Amino acid sequence: TVDEDLSRRDFTCNALAWHPLTGELRDPFEGLRDLRAGILRTVGRPEERFAEDYLRVLRALRFAGHFELAIEPATWRALVEATPMPPRLSAERIREELWKILSKTRRASASLSLYAASGALAVLYPELDATVGVVRGGGARPDAWTESLLAVDALPPTRPLLRMAALLHAVGMPAARSRDLRGGWRYTGHEVLGGRAAAKVMRRLKASNADIERVARLVTHQSDFFPPDAPDAGIRRWIHDLGADLIHDLFRLRFALARAEVDGAGEPPRDLIERWRRAHAVMLSHPPLAVRDLAVGGDDLKALGIPPGPRYGEILRGLLERVLENPELNTRDALLALVAEEVQR
Repeated sequence: TVDEDLSRRDFTCNALAWHPLTGELRDPFEGLRDLRAGILRTVGRPEERFAEDYLRVLRALRFAGHFELAIEPATWRALVEATPMPPRLSAERIREELWKILSKTRRASASLSLYAASGALAVLYPELDATVGVVRGGGARPDAWTESLLAVDALPPTRPLLRMAALLHAVGMPAARSRDLRGGWRYTGHEVLGGRAAAKVMRRLKASNADIERVARLVTHQSDFFPPDAPDAGIRRWIHDLGADLIHDLFRLRFALARAEVDGAGEPPRDLIERWRRAHAVMLSHPPLAVRDLAVGGDDLKALGIPPGPRYGEILRGLLERVLENPELNTRDALLALVAEEVQR
């Protein structure tokens, strides 16, 4: 029966049925009352509901954050007691719950904070739990976990991979922590360590290879920016080294982290804004940034009588170096003249 079906639902707000022809509303567990009161409550005994499917623990945390509901005390106690069990779930189900938070909830920090408060963060994402209480810099700067949450909220749900990179940006800090000369803490090299840790988390969640690589690259290069006074040639080399596909998201991540450093309310530093303007201007000029962008290729080298082999790659990479310095050289005639000059030496 309909009522039997509703009795097997997880939360009272999900245990409602409406008849589209008669307009009848079935609400045997007073879910509408709970919704109006802003309360998340299980159907029946919470221990039994969570034991039936431990994914309900993660669903409760997501629902409470997304819909701004307070978890009813008995439900919360049972949820906390059940937090050691979700690792029994498949990696895909665990990943999908996190992905729904990142891709559908504007203020993702509400649900993610409940992950930490319930103990689910320590169980499922110990790398993130280790950043709680880790502080860098002075003043009233938030700890690394709070900064991560603020950075996630500063990015749109339409970019879940970028939000994932923001969430994981500090996972290398605990391993990189060491004392500085003044007795404080420093975290030199945490970005590289963090990139490896981020890749490990993504692999554990069975993410795609492309997603693993992108998140790891963003975390690894989060602080790799050209100097404010770099010439255009230096900016082109920077784009070439990092990959043009990463640049826009790298700046988006850096802007979000800059806001997070001041509780999400501050403005990005002027030098960061200026670097973005310069990098954006360089990219709008569409300079050649890879060997494939050169005006000549292997067939042109063969036509010059150069035998095929590893030397082709050496010559083309050398040409790219010249073109990165001066994009106006990227014409077939100019590049072939450079090759001929090199061959005659």
